Amino acid sequence: MRNILGAVLGRDGWTWRSHEVKLLSTSSGDTVTIGEISYQLKTPRSPELVPVKHISDSIPQTVAQHLRWIMQKDLLGQDVFLIGPPGPLRRSIAMQYLELTRREVEYVALSRDTTETDLKQRREIRAGTAFYIDQCAVRAATEGRILVLEGLEKAERNVLPVLNNLLENREMQLEDGRFLMSAERYDKLLQDHTKEELDAWKIVRVSEDFRVIALGLPVPKYKGNPLDPPLRSRFQARDMFYLPFKDQLELLYTAGPNVAAERVSQLLSLATTLCSQESSTLGLPDFPMDNLPPALQILNVFPMLSSQQLVQRLYPYNSILGKEGRTAVEGVLSRFELLDGRHQPAPSDVLSVSSSRDVEHHADVTLRVADKDVTFQVPAGTKELRPPHSSPAFISTPSHAQLLAEMMQSHMVKDMCLIGPKGCGKSVIAREFAEMLGYSIEPVMLYQDMTARDLLQQRYTLPNGDTAWRPSPLVTAAQEGKLLLLDGVHRVNLGTLAVLARSIFPIHPSFRVLALAEPPVVGASSSKGSSGAQQWLGPELLTMFLYHTVTPLSRAEEISLIQGLTPSVPKEAVEQLLQLTHSLRKTNDPTAQSLASSLSTRQLLRICRRLSQYPEESIAHAVNKACLSRFLPSLARASLQKNLANCSIEDTPDSAEHTRSHSCTVKDGVLTIGSVSSPVYNPSEKMKVPDVLFYDNPQHMMVMEDMLKDFLLGEHLLLVGNQGVGKNKIVDRFLHLLNRPREYLQLHRDTTVQTLTLQPSVRDGIIVYEDSPLVKAVKLGHILVIDEADKAPTNVTCILKTLVESGEMILADGRRIVSGSHAHAQGRPNTIAMHPDFRMLVLANRPGFPFLGNDFFGALGDIFSCHAVDNPKPQAELAMLKQYGPNVPDATLQKLVGAFGELRSMADQGTITYPYSTREVVNIVKHLQKFPDEGLANVVRNVFDFDSYNKDMREVLIGALHKHGIPIGAKPSSVNLAKELPLPEVKMSGYWTTNQGGNARRKLLCPTETHPIDIKGPVFLRVQGYPCNRQESRALSFSEEKAHWQIPMNEVNIICDVTTKDGTNTHKHTQLYVATCNPVSLYAMKERGETIHCMELYDVFPRTISGVWQPFVTVAALGSPLDGQVVLHEEQSNTVLHLDLVTGAVRRLMLSQDSDQPSTKPSSWWSSKEQQGGHKMCRDFAHKNWLLFYKEDGNHLEVLDVLEGRVHSISLPINLKTVFLVAEDRWLLVESNTNKKFLLTKPMHMGAEDSGVCQLHTITEDSVSSGHGASELCVPQMLSCDQLPNENLSVALNQKIVSPNRLLADTGSYAQVIVGFPDLMSPNEVYTFKRPVDLSEKKGGEGGGHMFFRGGLRSSSAKQTNCVSLLSANQVVRAVPPYQVPLKEVYPKDVTPPMAAAYLEVTDLNSKKVKYIPVPRSMTVSPYTNWLSKVSDSDVILAGLGSGGVVTVDMGGYVRLWETGLDNLQRSLMEWRNMIGTEDGRPIQITVQRDSGLDVTAPKHGKIDPNNAPHVGGNQWAGGTGGRDTAGLGGKGGPYRLDAGHKVYQVSQAEKDAVPEEIRRAAREMGEKAFKERLKEIDMSEYDAETYERFSKAVRRQVQSLRIILDSLQAKGKERQWLKNQAIGELDDAKIIDGLTGEKAIYKRRGELDPELGSPQQKPKRLRVLADVSGSMYRFNGVDGRLERSMEAVCMVMEALESYEHKFKYDIVGHSGDGFDIELVRADKVPKDNKQRLKVLKVKVYKECSEGFYSLKTSRIIVKNKADYFADFAYCGLFLKHNSRD
Repeated sequence: MRNILGAVLGRDGWTWRSHEVKLLSTSSGDTVTIGEISYQLKTPRSPELVPVKHISDSIPQTVAQHLRWIMQKDLLGQDVFLIGPPGPLRRSIAMQYLELTRREVEYVALSRDTTETDLKQRREIRAGTAFYIDQCAVRAATEGRILVLEGLEKAERNVLPVLNNLLENREMQLEDGRFLMSAERYDKLLQDHTKEELDAWKIVRVSEDFRVIALGLPVPKYKGNPLDPPLRSRFQARDMFYLPFKDQLELLYTAGPNVAAERVSQLLSLATTLCSQESSTLGLPDFPMDNLPPALQILNVFPMLSSQQLVQRLYPYNSILGKEGRTAVEGVLSRFELLDGRHQPAPSDVLSVSSSRDVEHHADVTLRVADKDVTFQVPAGTKELRPPHSSPAFISTPSHAQLLAEMMQSHMVKDMCLIGPKGCGKSVIAREFAEMLGYSIEPVMLYQDMTARDLLQQRYTLPNGDTAWRPSPLVTAAQEGKLLLLDGVHRVNLGTLAVLARSIFPIHPSFRVLALAEPPVVGASSSKGSSGAQQWLGPELLTMFLYHTVTPLSRAEEISLIQGLTPSVPKEAVEQLLQLTHSLRKTNDPTAQSLASSLSTRQLLRICRRLSQYPEESIAHAVNKACLSRFLPSLARASLQKNLANCSIEDTPDSAEHTRSHSCTVKDGVLTIGSVSSPVYNPSEKMKVPDVLFYDNPQHMMVMEDMLKDFLLGEHLLLVGNQGVGKNKIVDRFLHLLNRPREYLQLHRDTTVQTLTLQPSVRDGIIVYEDSPLVKAVKLGHILVIDEADKAPTNVTCILKTLVESGEMILADGRRIVSGSHAHAQGRPNTIAMHPDFRMLVLANRPGFPFLGNDFFGALGDIFSCHAVDNPKPQAELAMLKQYGPNVPDATLQKLVGAFGELRSMADQGTITYPYSTREVVNIVKHLQKFPDEGLANVVRNVFDFDSYNKDMREVLIGALHKHGIPIGAKPSSVNLAKELPLPEVKMSGYWTTNQGGNARRKLLCPTETHPIDIKGPVFLRVQGYPCNRQESRALSFSEEKAHWQIPMNEVNIICDVTTKDGTNTHKHTQLYVATCNPVSLYAMKERGETIHCMELYDVFPRTISGVWQPFVTVAALGSPLDGQVVLHEEQSNTVLHLDLVTGAVRRLMLSQDSDQPSTKPSSWWSSKEQQGGHKMCRDFAHKNWLLFYKEDGNHLEVLDVLEGRVHSISLPINLKTVFLVAEDRWLLVESNTNKKFLLTKPMHMGAEDSGVCQLHTITEDSVSSGHGASELCVPQMLSCDQLPNENLSVALNQKIVSPNRLLADTGSYAQVIVGFPDLMSPNEVYTFKRPVDLSEKKGGEGGGHMFFRGGLRSSSAKQTNCVSLLSANQVVRAVPPYQVPLKEVYPKDVTPPMAAAYLEVTDLNSKKVKYIPVPRSMTVSPYTNWLSKVSDSDVILAGLGSGGVVTVDMGGYVRLWETGLDNLQRSLMEWRNMIGTEDGRPIQITVQRDSGLDVTAPKHGKIDPNNAPHVGGNQWAGGTGGRDTAGLGGKGGPYRLDAGHKVYQVSQAEKDAVPEEIRRAAREMGEKAFKERLKEIDMSEYDAETYERFSKAVRRQVQSLRIILDSLQAKGKERQWLKNQAIGELDDAKIIDGLTGEKAIYKRRGELDPELGSPQQKPKRLRVLADVSGSMYRFNGVDGRLERSMEAVCMVMEALESYEHKFKYDIVGHSGDGFDIELVRADKVPKDNKQRLKVLKVKVYKECSEGFYSLKTSRIIVKNKADYFADFAYCGLFLKHNSRD
């Protein structure tokens, strides 16, 4: 008999009488009395089912009260529900009662997977027949036991009501036909019927001793399903809160006798405070009160342990709470003087571990705490113990040693859980811990869909087909005393884990659970979101474990760890790597922290292993690879680059990369890719080695070389990339080269853990498991290729983690895969040893939109070596496409590569959503290769027709294709070439005679002196690169213009000069240089380049020299070996600069000693006063690196030899007007006043010694008709420096002729050819194509509109003559202003000439035609109009480009390339038409050829039908169709084609395609009518509609992009899940055996998962937009359009969020000088239509109030108020301008 006395004050303030529990033995049987209530005991029939060892020696008074209440209810025959907070107390009290009353128990732990069959009856097969086996509820009812149901809140709704009738009336209908009946009714029936009769009726008596005790948590405070009202009403409830303070205190004093009483009460006070109502109001989870006794046992052994550290293990508040929660807990800790973490020492190391002699299965562990050694006993495994610090694979660091020591302490009393981010070493620490204590590890990988049954038991069939149950690894671990490693507690459903807390079977004393989990996400909802992040650590789990946090290693520890595991890694590399990692981990920037998670310790070790093997690799490459930086959002990528730069980790572009050959060879059984070699494998199954069509290209070779490095290091590989970039091809090619057999597994949405490993099927009634490719690959050592890994849910793919990490995995049929390194694995039953050659290659699409997969990389990226696979770079892609389409023209391939490159960059920037890949280009090229006549413009539609219904997307695509010259949408007939006019007849107009020989007066010698040039500098200026937005001009129609782009110049800049330099062997493309002044800048670009390089020289040219001075510059491009260097010449000051555009070096070349002094009187060439002579540069031979300078009206020539650095100065007896270099050694000089011409001859190589030999010869000009005798001498505008080819000369002059010649142009002629000049001394004939009117006489007075900005008439000639000769094309091209063009001849009467900046006059001497090509007007023009007019006659300047074209630059900086050569134009037109494809208008015929069986007799003409009716076939008539032998069309065997003139009514293709006009009109009218109706409906005027459309149109594309992204968010949120235990749907593999036995609910189907009850509601995201409505927005709108842009942004927000109100709540607030909270849109009243949106925009304009600006103040207040909103996430965006007041 036990007496428990003592009065206690109840929890709610009632005074309860004390009760005693007595056990009385009398002759009539034993009786239990609690207080005054007695219960008569019965002898149990199954004593093994009676609980034991639950009653302690002293029962606290509160417990006695509870027991007495239960006894009362038991005597009343009522069922009870014990409700209370999580913890074992309620179960313990129930078991104590059952032990007291010696009742047998049927215990069920309910979970979300519990079904009706688990409670009532389950079928099993015995000897081929299905039998019903009674389950717990039925057994308890019939045998008179107590049914304990634990965890009612875990069961799914509508499962427990099956018990309703059993609870209420003690009745239940069973599946096997039996009926349970209450004892009273049964006994009544027995009075009238025999027992046999009742048995025959299948009526079974329910024992009168049957009771139900339910244990549950109060819902809603805790998570779970609330009780069903009918079920709840059948129970009597009892609240079992924690024991009262005093009882708990007594309990704790006994648990920790050595602990100071004050400390015990402080700990208990803390626990009680954190379980109070107030703390749960703060959102703090309950303190696990039931873990205090074990905690005090630890304190008992380690009294020096800090209380704060102990509390952290019980209640890891740093991990589970946000900042406010942590502060609250620390406040309570300090209140009870428990904040002693800093003062008390922590255990620092495990010194020794030895087997205990006293107790079996225990070990003595000695810990060092401060300077004291403490020895204590802990449970140990069955294997041999291993002393600490003896494992070569585990490098101990101080923090890990301390963690292991703390784990030993916790291990003494309870199970543990390690919390730490992925890759921080949890698994390694767990393994080390297990080995020290001699434990065998049983790893169980938890996954989200895991059921409670999976954890405990598995069903299987015996060889004879009987069903049986096999214990799960968890159960065997418990029976054999292993250490159960639960990996991924954060993934699994809480109800599934809860079964662990309630295991009843006999457990080995050594058994312990060690759980591993990632940190809970503070603030996340506790249900599984789509992101997977959740706050999993709730009050229930807190009671199950003691928690240890794996703290991140310090930098020093991580370095020692890395160097210990990879000793040969370069030290400097490790330092840099860790500097980067720790700088990322420490920042508060969430972007950087997410990057740090990719650089876990595990990933760093992988990088270092690789660096130790390949020390030459760059660290930046390794980091970018680990973080997959190629696919990071731009913000994160920039953050990573910034951090790399801060840690001085330079991504040195491998200079050898371009020169190094990326080839692969297999030689003597060794494969070499790039610089890495590996032996080729010799497989047993050769048919599984992939063989694929693969064209090598450098980029894929580099990826494969990278893969091979990691493969040889033993890594499993993950390839991530967009679709169609060749991931599968690369992997197949890689395995083909290595000769490795492959197993292939494709994942998808419905992949489950079971299908990944085994495929169950039923054969002859026995369940058989087929090995999946994964298991086969593991067995045979093949390579497992897992494709589309991101399509399967990450909770499924995460089971690969244990396989990759520890090489272990348990299969559904009970077999287990073990790592091949375990020697004991061989030959053990049910184990599969992993083959050493097994490897996984996983392929996944990149994370993020538009790939709606799961983030495989985020979940499992750090256990693989990751490789980003991108589309090949343009050169590599081009080379690859050439192999796919050897006959496709190069130009076509380049266009495709360019267009797709642009589309991909748009996809990266988010402008378009679909990332176009190499796969699509390859398909286009294959088509073009097979059907070359098809036309590129048609074939690209095979890819782009997907987007043809999306208007915005279509516009973007067409724009990109047109930009690269793919004429999609063009018609073959749209050819707009300029009209050709006939040239006048060529006439011989005179002679040029070079006088030399006898008369010394005519031959003058010119003295020459040479001196080295003086070089000043260099100074280095910045060369900026701008993207060149080159647009092909022949997108929709074909014209002479090839391409155009804009120079990124300032609007006040003035274009001065343009020059070109033809490509060489090394630099294929022509270089273009454009010089501008005001300020002076130089722009350089390639004809097909992607970048414009700009050098701004305003620092070199001072702004003013004694007044206003505005420079004019010309530029000359130097040739080899000075490629990429130019000479810039300023004409006023005669400044000569040498610029190197590669290095940015600027040197000043001083030509003469006195040139340093500026002229005292500054010249002003832009003013209209009398012009002074400037200095000029002749650059015709700049490619030979020499230039000639002279001053107008001067008498010196200065020849600058750039390579030698010398100036040759030649003095002349005449004053110069102009100089033409007609050959390298012959120059034509024109005297300044008389326009007389002289020929200067000089030696080819002018040295200092033979100076003074330049000779000047006069040239006499005679005209043919001496009648003109004293005609004025002309000044050439252009004189070629080389001769026309002989055939061109012959065509031009209409006579066969071979002679030196020069082409000349002046204002009076289209062109002149001087035959014999300058080499022949005999009179040279001059042939002229004379103009009807001299150009100089055509004045621009009547010019009209196109002269809109010219300031009056010119008083002097312009600087640029704009006339070039194209010798090989036999053309002279000049740019002429519109008023010099015969527009009436060029354009028909009814056509208005276009507004042109100028016309290109192309004089073609081959076809004897002249044509005028209009150059479009420039978009912008510098305001310095008077100045502009001095540069050039027209608004463009011109330079020759290669052999058959010119380049023009207009005054707005638009560069246009023109093709003028006839041959080139014809070739281009043909190519262009081929690209569009032939469309000859013939209808397409479908012909089925079959042999008619009749042979062809002799061909004949056939009869002629007198009526000429059409005939088809018949071998009789002439002129039929489809016949045989006779003449006609489309038959077989006729002698010739004969058309009898039957008219073929043929509609042209264009007409067929066209929609009739009236239909179009009807459609338009319908649209307009609907639009007007809509306006009427929302009461909006058409003017308002237009106004709104202006803003809406500007942001339509952005709105479209935003809405696409929002849609995808929605879709992802709504993804459906598998619903299990369904009566219809697909067969659930896990339930196949249940299906055999005849169960119904064995199906699963997709459905929307209801949110877990108790999980917080998904709230809308909260957005607040701040818009600036201050007056300055209005005022400066004219300058930079800021108000317009701000309104467009507001319009975009409103349109994009329309109809997403349930997802996003937004409001728009204005701020200005008047205030900072001007309401524009309220969250509860968002605009619904265009009118309301326009109203908001109008309000925004009207609110443009006083100047001033409260942006920062506004944002502070707005952000502060954010907390008032009911939202998941709040975001505040500001639209600002620059002049903020605060």
